[in-house]
Amino acid sequence: MAEGAVELSAEDAKLVTLARATRARVRSAEGAACRDSDGRTYAAATVDLPSLRLSAVQVCVAMAVASGSRGLEAAVVLTDADTVDPQDLAALGDLGGTGVVVHRGDPAGRSVQTVHHP
Repeated sequence: MAEGAVELSAEDAKLVTLARATRARVRSAEGAACRDSDGRTYAAATVDLPSLRLSAVQVCVAMAVASGSRGLEAAVVLTDADTVDPQDLAALGDLGGTGVVVHRGDPAGRSVQTVHHP
């Protein structure tokens, strides 16, 4: 897994905007957005209910699957965590396969790390 902060493309910067807006709107711990292989985007926030707990990334992947997506190109997660959660990477890999680019940013949307899913 390669890591390192890089300049975001315009399409990936759009994902940051979507994740940031979704996180702020629901006052969630995390916000995420992903782009599927058809160019459609999905944005979500963490779900933290007594009977259901999903990360923002997991909700994005579920939305993509429920919409009929067959693959992912990129994802963004805005979080206070120091790394991308391994379960989030697994979910992205389940749908996206290898090569999904994952950007982790702080809650304000500043890019901190880029991970290429193996």
